[in-house]
Amino acid sequence: MTRLTGRALRLTVFVGENDTWHHKPLYSEIVHRAHAAGLAGASVFRGVEGFGASSLIHTSRLLSLSEGLPVAVVIVDTEPRVRAFLPQLDELVTEGLVTLDDCEVIRYRYTSREDTPGETDAKGKRSL
Repeated sequence: MTRLTGRALRLTVFVGENDTWHHKPLYSEIVHRAHAAGLAGASVFRGVEGFGASSLIHTSRLLSLSEGLPVAVVIVDTEPRVRAFLPQLDELVTEGLVTLDDCEVIRYRYTSREDTPGETDAKGKRSL
């Protein structure tokens, strides 16, 4: 598991929800490549309204304009690890916006079920 605290770099990739890479959603490809690269984590956030370089507003409020809503993929890790991942984005993102921001990680923790106290049965199995 990646441990991360202190100074970090936040990578945000803004694309459209209908953007694809080899017939699969582009945001999904970015997340899977980030995972394969061993980055600390990635999350995808779907926007309810927005516009980009085309100046065309996309919104979830009107059915006729609800296609191609904005999607943001956010990745946070150390600066060297994020910068090493950027060449993959050059290959994937042909339209969209990629930003980098310095940030500070206050807490990044995962506690597995085995790490938390709980009840076990007679055979030592954990109860849900």
